[in-house]
Amino acid sequence: MDILVLDDEKEIADLVEVYLKNENYNVYKFYNSTDAIKCIDNKKIDIAILDIMVSGKNGFQICKYIRDKGLKFPIIMLTAKIEDNDKIKGLTVRCR
Repeated sequence: MDILVLDDEKEIADLVEVYLKNENYNVYKFYNSTDAIKCIDNKKIDIAILDIMVSGKNGFQICKYIRDKGLKFPIIMLTAKIEDNDKIKGLTVRCR
């Protein structure tokens, strides 16, 4: 299974990668949205783990980009945000 991990906090991205690789997943890890988008455009991804607060396009925008391309793989939003409106926004990003 190929997993995309996007988090601009290196320590968090590296830790997620270690845990996933220990479970024998193939990990595409990125610290910025530009490189993550290139991966989305060029690789078959089975699941994405996206930080909401990354530089460039944020996690919500990347999620929308994935859905606008017609890709149906699951997306996990990784965030420190706890406000209800952020939760609602994450759950209602265009998920067709």
